[in-house]
Amino acid sequence: MQSKTSFFNKTLFRKNLTRFWPLWGMASLLGALFPLAMLLELIRNPSRSMTPLNFTEGYYAVLTIVPVISLLYAILCAMVVWSYLYNARSVGLMHTLPIRREGVFVTNFLSGMAMMIIPYAVTGALCVLISAFYGGIDPAGLFNTILGVLGLSFFYFASATFAAFVTGNIFALPALYFLFHFLAVLLEWLLTEFASCFLVGVNSYYTGAVSYLSPTVHLMGNLGVDTTYTSSVPAYSSVYAPAELTAVELENFWLIGVYALVGAVLLALAWLLYRRRRSECAGDVVAVGWMKPVFRYGVAALAALLGGRLLYALFWEGPFQQGSYCDALPMAVCMIAAGIIGYYGASMLLAKSLRVFRRSWLGVLLVAAGCAAVCAGLRFDLAGIERRVPEAGELQRVHLYTASNNYDLSSGQDDALIEEVLGLHRAITASADELRNLDQRLEEARSRDEAYTYVWLDLNYTLASGRTLERSYSIPITQSRIGQAGTLDCLLDQLVNSEAMKAKRLHLDDPSYTVAGGGIYQYTRDNSTEYLGLSSREAAAVLEAIGKDAAAGAWGQVDWFDENHDGAYALDFSLNFTQELPDGAGTNWDTISITMRPEMTSTLACLEELGLIDRERLLTWSQYDNAIYGPGYDGAVSEGRVPANTEYAYEDPFAEENYVSPAASIGVIGGEDGPTEVFVAGAVG
Repeated sequence: MQSKTSFFNKTLFRKNLTRFWPLWGMASLLGALFPLAMLLELIRNPSRSMTPLNFTEGYYAVLTIVPVISLLYAILCAMVVWSYLYNARSVGLMHTLPIRREGVFVTNFLSGMAMMIIPYAVTGALCVLISAFYGGIDPAGLFNTILGVLGLSFFYFASATFAAFVTGNIFALPALYFLFHFLAVLLEWLLTEFASCFLVGVNSYYTGAVSYLSPTVHLMGNLGVDTTYTSSVPAYSSVYAPAELTAVELENFWLIGVYALVGAVLLALAWLLYRRRRSECAGDVVAVGWMKPVFRYGVAALAALLGGRLLYALFWEGPFQQGSYCDALPMAVCMIAAGIIGYYGASMLLAKSLRVFRRSWLGVLLVAAGCAAVCAGLRFDLAGIERRVPEAGELQRVHLYTASNNYDLSSGQDDALIEEVLGLHRAITASADELRNLDQRLEEARSRDEAYTYVWLDLNYTLASGRTLERSYSIPITQSRIGQAGTLDCLLDQLVNSEAMKAKRLHLDDPSYTVAGGGIYQYTRDNSTEYLGLSSREAAAVLEAIGKDAAAGAWGQVDWFDENHDGAYALDFSLNFTQELPDGAGTNWDTISITMRPEMTSTLACLEELGLIDRERLLTWSQYDNAIYGPGYDGAVSEGRVPANTEYAYEDPFAEENYVSPAASIGVIGGEDGPTEVFVAGAVG
């Protein structure tokens, strides 16, 4: 009689569950605390009405954090289920049992999956009982939650199983597992950090471009709960009625299915590795022969990036670096030193011996050459990243931030301005070496006693493909160069102070923007501060008046060297806008700051007509500083515009002996769509 091949062994399955019951038992106990807390909350508030959708919202909210829970729990289950692989005696005993490898693999995997699911099943069953008793069950929400938990459990345990067959060491298993899950995020952060150290304008912050290769990060950032509430009374009605939850959706639920398919692929790879796995590899850090060079040089690369940056910061950046960008040769030396340490450390782990130095010169040369190539490639921008300027035809939108204001330009509407922005960007990339050594240029300006300042410029391009390109620059501006045609100083000044950009600053003639309100802080001679909130009607009237002043040349001219706006009125004046994004993508908010000067007659008249200011009480910032701190103070000693030994009167308004409680008088000015409130802060005599 022909024997049958069994892919499942009941005895081994039962043995795994009974042997490792403390793991899944403790996890079940901890999981049961959640429904217990929910039950106590419902008992404490018996009047609280719960509907099936309310419970579904809670289920979905918990499901969004299941990736983190499963990430941690899956590696524990994998460590106990596959622990026999990491001891020579245990693996030899297991492989001598009358069970084929197929049966061992399937049985152990199902054992681990059972340990993964039991705590969720216990927790879920208790939650369902409570839901059924207090408000009912939403079948669709419950079904989606069960599918989500099963999919996530399968993916994380499959990925832990794959990591288990890559290594032969129990201590290396969690390290490799977490490295697999977060390697993409780590590499992106390291590479952008290194790029920003050499390439002018490249940002160092994490962009998330490859977050999908780090499943937990991607799931936590994209899984969400979308709820819809409706009320039985019209909006803005004086009658109060509680809104009712009418719809709950789990955003990007499909991602769980995608990662479950990835888990199936990883499980198949794990089986292929197990079929060819040698029992003698128990104890090896890497159990797969062709992966050993990958491990050796991968550890060397990570050590070079992380350790090299640390060594450079300790021994070169502070004492010797000139400017804000790294020096290529010292960085290469630091990276080579750290990379060689990582190379030999990985070799020792693989060989399980300290004797790894003989005939290792070729590997050391490869590590050194790789480090030198990375530094040279970044310093000379061999990939063209620093010089990358998109063409006008590639663009959908351009977002520009400079001089404390935001500008949005759209292809097809603002083509002339977009060409000016691109021209400025090309000039910046052509002057990259100059910006790299800007401290030297500003030192020369200081030696000539010439006015200078820094200007921050952010460029955000939205390409036709939907991708974005971001650059950020710190541009030095000096008094002598701002009038020289073709210089960065002149190009930036011409762009920002053009009439078209002034209109863009105010969002005039842009139907996507709507002025939503604003606010004014007025500083007075007695060191009090008055706040006036503008309704949308008042803000619209003021915006129209500012537009008239801008057309007359009385507003919008940026004075790069008057950082404290000494000739402007002592007001913090802002207008708030809402922007409806195209294709129903949502709503943006924007706030612009308005510098009020005496020549802005139309705006001053409008504010006075609305009762928002008293022109006789207005002070310029210079007058305010002199009134509060005494004659001779202009708020700029630290900038060097006042000698450091200048004496001026100063009285701390927050000192205990000077403190006066806030004034009680509050004036209210009516507005069509909401009151304008005037708050008077406590005055100091």
